[in-house]
Amino acid sequence: MGIIETKDLTKVFSSGQKKVIALSDFNLSLEKGLIFGLLGPNGAGKTTLIKILLSIIFPTSGEAFIFNRNLSDFNIKKRIGYLPENHRYPNYLTGGEVLKFFGRLSGLDDLNLDKRVDELLEMMKLSRWKKTKVKTWSKGMMQRLGLAQAMLNDPELIFLDEPTDGVDPIGRKEIRDILLDLKSQSKTIFLNSHLLSEVELITDRVAILNKGKLIKEGTVSELTERKEEYRLTIDVLDAAFQMPAEYNGVGINPLNGNTYIIKSADLSQLNRFVDFLRQNDVLISGIVKEKSTLEDLFISLIQEAERGTIQ
Repeated sequence: MGIIETKDLTKVFSSGQKKVIALSDFNLSLEKGLIFGLLGPNGAGKTTLIKILLSIIFPTSGEAFIFNRNLSDFNIKKRIGYLPENHRYPNYLTGGEVLKFFGRLSGLDDLNLDKRVDELLEMMKLSRWKKTKVKTWSKGMMQRLGLAQAMLNDPELIFLDEPTDGVDPIGRKEIRDILLDLKSQSKTIFLNSHLLSEVELITDRVAILNKGKLIKEGTVSELTERKEEYRLTIDVLDAAFQMPAEYNGVGINPLNGNTYIIKSADLSQLNRFVDFLRQNDVLISGIVKEKSTLEDLFISLIQEAERGTIQ
């Protein structure tokens, strides 16, 4: 069993006669030591899922387990960190005081807490603002403070809801590096973000939700790889050579200059085509499998789901 397991998890919100299915028969198995990205449009059910896993709300039906324990086991909370979206801290507290306040809520004693606060402020490059009231802080600084707060209890599992929202490119790179370092320590990170380019850079696995249903799950490379399509770049030595539009079942579509998109369902067909090029003294500069971006895939899947054509 993975560090997170859900079985047919369903959540229905009722208001009078109206019912809204926020999550429908959701199944997920997440292994330890991964960075996992949860994606979906607004209203897809992402926050509902996280709130169920944190026992903030309860499922209508189905089961969920963290650390192989039922969510009702209070002790698992000690091993979890959480950064909510749009978090707020009292304006009259300084950065150091915010972390000490939440550290005490986590049960840390003052001796170890002071050391932990300094470590995290240094990690987030916020040490110089330790004694500055947070009401003067930028949004990016507040995001980094929130990440520090989520890490106070040295959790094994960290839920992060939009951790890079409002952070500048340099800050996002620093947060990515921190998350990768946490992963190297065998910590598991459950990441919810609308910045798909960020998710693509660091996640091991992603799941895409739409209207409460899981429509795709897998590694980024598995999901973004375009099957049977290759990008071919050549250097033609013989001016008389003409690239065919098709060769023994291999489709050849010009892209620009000496670059082509090759479609081949059979690897042996592709190799025979490469042999054909070599026999005609065509130098191959490169041939790589085509990939979509995670954003391309996301938009395509949501559009297919809306049309009811997704498989």
